[in-house]
Amino acid sequence: MINVAIDGPVGAGKSSVARECARRLGFIYVDTGALYRSCALFCIKNGITISPDNESEIAEALEKRLELKIDLIDGEQHVYVNGEDVNGEIRTIEISKAASEISALPSVRKYLLDTQRSIAANNNVIMDGRDIGTVILPNADLKIFITAKPEVRAKRRYDELIAKGESITLGEVLVDVNRRDFNDTHRKEAPLKQAEDAILIDTTEIDFEETVSGLTAFIMSRFETLA
Repeated sequence: MINVAIDGPVGAGKSSVARECARRLGFIYVDTGALYRSCALFCIKNGITISPDNESEIAEALEKRLELKIDLIDGEQHVYVNGEDVNGEIRTIEISKAASEISALPSVRKYLLDTQRSIAANNNVIMDGRDIGTVILPNADLKIFITAKPEVRAKRRYDELIAKGESITLGEVLVDVNRRDFNDTHRKEAPLKQAEDAILIDTTEIDFEETVSGLTAFIMSRFETLA
């Protein structure tokens, strides 16, 4: 199996790039951020406070009350929380904030670790997140770190939210991007950082198609079985 790990900060475009590269290559795309978002959504819906001080209650609830499943439809990941497809619900700014907070909890990361590794062990995958190349798949065949300037990432995130009908300003999104960058890079458990053997891609001045076509070609050049 071929495993490609893609990491990077919020708004860098890694999820969209990873999804499209996987589609073109016939790989399975795994959005690990969606799993943390789903755990956060579960807690919010069940009145469970997301806080380090409440980690034991969160861990117990996830283990005993959450049935988290992943269905791969046409190569795209759909996440189900207790039987309900939550792909639409987990993309709001509220869930983004909660996911950033819950992902810092060691028990939550441990809870999701086996799920992520199991998918990678049985499929050719492109998996994106914050710690894929450093923690989840440290032996991935190829590691990529995608980033861009905060202002550019905020604008991309803002456009996505507006397209979905969210009422928010660009300034608010930039504040959220900077906050999440700080949280992701400063958390004790698996902080966001570029793996030593990862290839850096800065998309500040590169559009989506250039990024996807370039990365897809690069992946194909690295693995003879894809030629």
